[in-house]
Amino acid sequence: MFGSPPPHKKAVLGLMLTDEYRYKVLKLLADNPCLSQRELARELGISLGKVNYCLKALIDIGMIKVNNFKNSHNKQAYVYLLTPKGIEDKAKVTVRFLNRKLEEHQVLQQEIEALRQEVIEEEHTTQGEKLLQ
Repeated sequence: MFGSPPPHKKAVLGLMLTDEYRYKVLKLLADNPCLSQRELARELGISLGKVNYCLKALIDIGMIKVNNFKNSHNKQAYVYLLTPKGIEDKAKVTVRFLNRKLEEHQVLQQEIEALRQEVIEEEHTTQGEKLLQ
């Protein structure tokens, strides 16, 4: 179980669990380990099948563990707990996700400033043309 995950699990994590989704899944489970797969799918905006596949991959690589219990309706339910490895990974992915969002914010601010300058220049050009008429 320890060591490098099988190639197909690496592919799943790379394809389906971008830093954004990895962060969201681990955060949702850390905040509410009793979320059902259906609730996770709704929160993440992805299919139930994808959630199931991602959770299995996270279990296989030791990020989360699953325990079952009977809920208040006497139905089988699951609790998804972050392992120490999962907690460590969540911290790392949170930093990467934050840095990416900060970079995106900086780029967006630069685009906004460029648009403001363009509007100011167009206003000056328009006013100059009106004076010439």
